[in-house]
Amino acid sequence: MTALLGYQAALLARSQRWLPPLILYVAFLGIGVQGGQPILDSLGYTAAALLPVAAWLVRICVTNEPPAARSCVSAAVGPGRAHLAALLVALATAVALGVVATVAVTLISHSVSADNETHLSRLAAGAAGLLATPACALLGTAVGALTTWPVLRSTGRAVPTMLLAALLSVVVTGSPAQAAVSDLVTGSRSGTVPMPVLPLAAAALLTAAAIAAACALTSRRSP
Repeated sequence: MTALLGYQAALLARSQRWLPPLILYVAFLGIGVQGGQPILDSLGYTAAALLPVAAWLVRICVTNEPPAARSCVSAAVGPGRAHLAALLVALATAVALGVVATVAVTLISHSVSADNETHLSRLAAGAAGLLATPACALLGTAVGALTTWPVLRSTGRAVPTMLLAALLSVVVTGSPAQAAVSDLVTGSRSGTVPMPVLPLAAAALLTAAAIAAACALTSRRSP
């Protein structure tokens, strides 16, 4: 599996297709996050903005290989394992990007509540952000896994579905990503630092199920 992960990571790095989602994420943060803003609000925005980026990275990794190359890899290691490697590389890339952004936002933000009345621990706030960020990355990966091949083959259907699902995952009540971000925003208003452990656990379970379903379909559908 290590060799497969390295192969997929090398494909992603050489393709330079990761540049557009990276630029999009940086643009999101440049617009929505500024130095001196309340720390939990900024961290909530940072986590939420990562979700569509994670879904996009999944689509990039799953479609990086030419069909002939994918067929060769699938024949050698099995289609499920080959697909799993692509999804895990996308997830790892999104989490790494989110962690870097979270650390940077933690350092430049003002460690106070939304009303600027209550001082908050920068370390605790950063830890909360580091829980919310992978929750959003995980759910973005689930969205990507369920809106690209082998679940949806048509690009005309897959891309709009991915965008809509990513948006709903951030705003609909009951979504682990929405819960994680909402915890940070609510904590900023109340002057407390929440730890969104339950949303992270829920996101991990949902993503594991989505990945398992997508990998199972690869043995039944050819590219």
